[in-house]
Amino acid sequence: MRTILIVGAGQSGLQLALGLQSQGYEVTLMSNRTADEIRSGRVMSTQCMFHTALQHERDLQVNFWESQAPKIKGLGVSVAGPAPEDDPGGARPRVIDWVGQLDGHAQSVDQRIKMAGWMETFAQRGGRVVIHGAAVSDLDYFSRAYDLVLVSAGKGELVSMFGRDASRSPYSEPQRALAVAYVHGLGVRPEHPDYDAVRCNLVPGVGELFVMPTLTLSGRADILFWEGIPGGPLDAFKGVKDPSEHLALTLDLMKRFTPWEYERATKAELTDANGTLSGRYAPTVRNPVGRLPGGGVVLGVADVVVANDPITGQGSNSASKCAASYLESIVAHGDGEFDETWMTATFERYWQTAQHVTKWTNAMLGAPPEHVLNLIGAAGALQPVADRFANGFNDPSDFENFFFEPEKAEAYLASLSG
Repeated sequence: MRTILIVGAGQSGLQLALGLQSQGYEVTLMSNRTADEIRSGRVMSTQCMFHTALQHERDLQVNFWESQAPKIKGLGVSVAGPAPEDDPGGARPRVIDWVGQLDGHAQSVDQRIKMAGWMETFAQRGGRVVIHGAAVSDLDYFSRAYDLVLVSAGKGELVSMFGRDASRSPYSEPQRALAVAYVHGLGVRPEHPDYDAVRCNLVPGVGELFVMPTLTLSGRADILFWEGIPGGPLDAFKGVKDPSEHLALTLDLMKRFTPWEYERATKAELTDANGTLSGRYAPTVRNPVGRLPGGGVVLGVADVVVANDPITGQGSNSASKCAASYLESIVAHGDGEFDETWMTATFERYWQTAQHVTKWTNAMLGAPPEHVLNLIGAAGALQPVADRFANGFNDPSDFENFFFEPEKAEAYLASLSG
């Protein structure tokens, strides 16, 4: 029986561990926290997952919370106009608002619930869980003890083993300051009170506010997620440690920049004392093979090797797709050696999917060109455009067909209006 070590217990590491376990591999999972510590800890992400990523979980029969989590049936975009001339600090009006319908529903499950539950399931099914914060020196030993070592812990010392791929990483600095709050008490969006949707609120030159329903430890909740351009008015959460202060700041910024969302948030309160998160990181693609001092090699997984800004909501989706792709590559390799050539080919197979996410995400971090503004505006009058945008969050490769090039965007709009 082939032995595999997975370092890191996030979406990709646990999904891959459960998938390999179901295929008969002897899998060891290394985590720096126990399931109980994960469950009682701080929120880790926003994790809205779309149809393809959810289907990977269904295929492994680990979609344990699908009946409990809110079913997200749409994805909407609102755009804020400029502040009033006589009140530059005043509330901004909304100049664009539409919602697209998803072909398959999306869902968000608080990773504290999912990761803790998956880790316990993995152990119950006979998997070995080691609670240990791994260092490079540990991996030097483990690379000789296991047939394959996979690194899915996207932070800390281990990431330094994987060099930055400058040809695929246009940014060397963080492009957004991130601030998340999990809340109860948010009112429905009056534009669609009968179904849930992710709402993307764009404030040109300032940043973005995302609002999404989720399942958390205390049941149904909503996530308020600010992405602020560094140095701008939304870049205000550094040093804010008190959860109540974090929420108050979140709401104050909503009142000023997205007053239509603030109107339904006046009764919002945090789900729990660990329901806030803030930080920033530079979007980076790294070389997939980590070389160890003793000569061994390890393979990076998901955001260890492709870390995109969360502006397009692709983190957990990409992690799920990476785990599914790697699982297929490992099983197909049979008894072959997991050498550097295989590792590189395995990553490049996944990159065929990931490259579309990276291209789209990096494009969304910049000022939108005129043809993209035209597309966003047209979606308010042409429902097929809104629907296509919404479903691009599930399959970002479709943006190649109508989003990036002015000629394709014009031809697409002409085909609808003609």
